[in-house]
Amino acid sequence: MNYRHAYHAGNFADVMKHALLLALIRHLQRKSTGFYVLDTHAGCGAYDLAGLEANKTQEWRDGIGRLLDDPPEALKDYLTIIRDLGAPGRYPGSPLIVASQLRAQDQLVCCELHPEDVRILRRLFRDNAQVSVHHRDAYAALRALLPPKEQKRGLVLIDPPFEQPDEFAHLAQAIVESRRRFTTGMVAAWYPIKHRTPVRAFHNQLRDSGLRALLACEFTLRPPLDPGQLNGCGLLIAAPPYGFEKQAEELLGAMRPALDRDGAAETHVSWLVEE
Repeated sequence: MNYRHAYHAGNFADVMKHALLLALIRHLQRKSTGFYVLDTHAGCGAYDLAGLEANKTQEWRDGIGRLLDDPPEALKDYLTIIRDLGAPGRYPGSPLIVASQLRAQDQLVCCELHPEDVRILRRLFRDNAQVSVHHRDAYAALRALLPPKEQKRGLVLIDPPFEQPDEFAHLAQAIVESRRRFTTGMVAAWYPIKHRTPVRAFHNQLRDSGLRALLACEFTLRPPLDPGQLNGCGLLIAAPPYGFEKQAEELLGAMRPALDRDGAAETHVSWLVEE
C-alpha cells in the first residue's frame, strides 16, 4: 500500500518490462479471435516525469531517457507506442500500453489496491468499455477473475511491488495458479534482481511446481551482489509464444548498449523448464 510507481516510472526496469509486454501483445494480435489481459498490479496508468516523485529519483533519465533520441531498430515499435501515448513529459504504464492495442474483440481487466491510484485509473478509462478497473488485492483477483468467461486466449501480467519479504514465494504461487486456472493463457511476471539467492529460490520453486514452458528473461545493470539496490530485473514468462526466446534476446540485446552505464550490463534469456 505504500509503494508508488511514480518514483520509478520509465526506469530501465520499465523499459525492459514494457518492451517484452508489447511483443507478447503483438503475438496475441496475430489471430483474429479476441484476447483477455489481466493486469494484477496496474498502478495509475500514466506517470508525469516532471512531477515531484519522478523528479526526486530521476530514474527515467537512465531508462527511457536514453532511448528516445536514438532508438535502436528492434525497439522502434515499443518506442513509437511510448511517444504516441506520452504527452510531453508523460510515461505510460502497462494498462495504457495494453489498452492502446486492444481491438474491438479484446478486453483488459486492471486490478489495483492503492485507493488513489484506483481513482486515477478509473478516470483514465472511464470512456473505454473494453477496460474494467477493480479495487482489489491482486492475488485474490486471480481466483476471482480467471479463467475469463469469453476469451480463450490472453495474458496475465503480474508486477508486484515487492514490499513484503515473502513476495517471491507469493509470486511463484500466483504463476502456478494463473496457469492452472487459465490453461490457454500466458503469464508474464516481473521480479527484481538485487542478489541471486532469492531469485534462485524463486526459480527452484517454479521448477518444482510441475509447470512446463517457463522462460526467464533478465537484464542486469551490474553484478547482483548488493541486496540494498536494484541491480537488475527479470520477466518470467509461462507458456510463451513459439519463437519468443529469440525475440526476447533481440529486444534485450538492443537496449543493453543504451542502458549500460558502467560497462557491466548483461542480458540472459534461458528456459527454466522447457515444454
